[in-house]
Amino acid sequence: MCRKLGRLLPGLDKAPFKGKLGERIFNDISREAWEMWPSYQTLLINHYGLSLGDPNAQDFLLQQMEQFFFSDEGQMPEGWTTPGGGQKQKGGAAREDFA
Repeated sequence: MCRKLGRLLPGLDKAPFKGKLGERIFNDISREAWEMWPSYQTLLINHYGLSLGDPNAQDFLLQQMEQFFFSDEGQMPEGWTTPGGGQKQKGGAAREDFA
């Protein structure tokens, strides 16, 4: 049963990475839900101008990953607008939170 999508779906073949969060994702998240993460991660990286070499940015992305998969509050980053200038969405952490 996929925690994110709420349906019985095929799971991952192995944990996506080491550690507690990787094991939690392996146990509770479907392959379909996992495949949604790269697009959202890219959105976060671009929106906040993250440098993946920055340990604070890496920690921020892990926190966002946990929230993405296990929080019932699916939110877009603070100040995010749809491409083409749509309405701003609420949620997410400000850049100062990890800088």
